[in-house]
Amino acid sequence: MKKRLISILQYTLFLGGGIFLVWWQLSAMTAEQKVQFKNALFNANYWLVIPIVFMNLASHLSRSYRWKLLLEPMGYYPKIKNVFAVTMIGYLANSAVPRLGEILKCTFLSKYEKIKVDHLIGSIVIERTFDVICFIFFIALTVVMQINKIGSFVQQKINELGGNSSFPFWAKAILGLLFITLCYIGLKFLSKRYPQNKLLQKINGFADGLLTGFASIKNLKKRKAFFAHTVFIWSMYLLQIYIAFYAIEQTQHLNLKAACSVLTISTFAMIITPNGIGLFPLFVKQTLVAYSIGEVYGEALGWLMWSVSTLIIIVVGLTSLLLLPYINKHKNESSTGDT
Repeated sequence: MKKRLISILQYTLFLGGGIFLVWWQLSAMTAEQKVQFKNALFNANYWLVIPIVFMNLASHLSRSYRWKLLLEPMGYYPKIKNVFAVTMIGYLANSAVPRLGEILKCTFLSKYEKIKVDHLIGSIVIERTFDVICFIFFIALTVVMQINKIGSFVQQKINELGGNSSFPFWAKAILGLLFITLCYIGLKFLSKRYPQNKLLQKINGFADGLLTGFASIKNLKKRKAFFAHTVFIWSMYLLQIYIAFYAIEQTQHLNLKAACSVLTISTFAMIITPNGIGLFPLFVKQTLVAYSIGEVYGEALGWLMWSVSTLIIIVVGLTSLLLLPYINKHKNESSTGDT
């Protein structure tokens, strides 16, 4: 009951904060700015939304294939349609409740593909690790290329993630890893000392499952494909932003360097609030101000990109949720018949 209450409060805090930011951004505009904002969106080239949608879906599909590759060394060969469906359901859930998507992804794929949940969680940890690596790469690339424009802004956001303390963020990450390692060693010791303890054995089995999932990267037979999918996913993110620049007249002159800057800063928004609600347009606006783009036009571009991405998640996520039992109908019937 206590955990559920904490989850509800967390959800209310993040979602409420996002909705407040939406209201605050729109209400802070002057009457003239509201007119400019509406005109920017009204006159946008919405034909460019079509390639953006395809790139967005391609990145989701590529992410599904990458996850599938991580499961193969463990002896699991799930159907890509199931992996893609649960991936989109995960995005849909994360848009409402932070981290709920990871739980649902594992739950649904475990149900329809008979894969151990702890192995799935381990593979997701690997995915997130590579995403963090890619994000750090884009931060470094952005700072190097655009140090005079957004270097200080990136540093500010990193400090915010680190709690604005004098203790470096990287040091906190190292201490966190050391703490997890010590916990694992302690768990192994207690499991050997008290082999009859069922709770300890369950926790130990779960931890081993996580390690099995994480260690699967060593046994990947298709490493080149895995890294190629990783590059493709982030390339699609970058190209979506670059093409979106051409949708609004005032941002058409921006180049890939600017797109890289927007990708870096907007990713912080996706980390802080569910699906970047409220913060995504604000961070895009703040980034583009450094490129002499009016706040109104930067915010309009941010809302356009966020709306397209969110609409895809809602439509495809809900469709996947409805179709998942149907596309596995024969499997369910056969398993029922066996029992």
